Amino acid sequence: MSAVTVRAVAAEDREAWAVLYRGYRDFYARPHDPSVYDTVWGWLMDPAHGTRALVASLDGQLVGLGHFRGFARPIDGGRGLYLDDLFTLPEARGTGAASAILQRLAEIARDEGASLVRWITAEDNTTARSLYDRRAQQTPWVTYDMAPAAE
Repeated sequence: MSAVTVRAVAAEDREAWAVLYRGYRDFYARPHDPSVYDTVWGWLMDPAHGTRALVASLDGQLVGLGHFRGFARPIDGGRGLYLDDLFTLPEARGTGAASAILQRLAEIARDEGASLVRWITAEDNTTARSLYDRRAQQTPWVTYDMAPAAE
């Protein structure tokens, strides 16, 4: 069995990244709006934007992605990394791709002086949560979303 490698996404990954991102959006039943793909890809290719991506490769094929960004932690005067999206192709699950992405994020957090890597997932995402429970500590925090004010 080949080893999974993880690296930063590159411009030549556009098509393979789009396949992974489509799979992620399918998992969460999100529509496939080409402008969203273009926007996110633009963020990833813009070094001035805070959103970055890692990709996992197995036998030369991209099989996983992780979108992440830094954030300020005023409570302790530090910084953290926030993992927005983590996805592995169904046929590549069990290969260690997601674990390898999480490990690389932990290394980036260390190298950049971040105090933690944080993420959320759906409560019923039991497959992913079994990995997360082995790699991280579930927090007691409850997440809220608020819509912008109406005009």
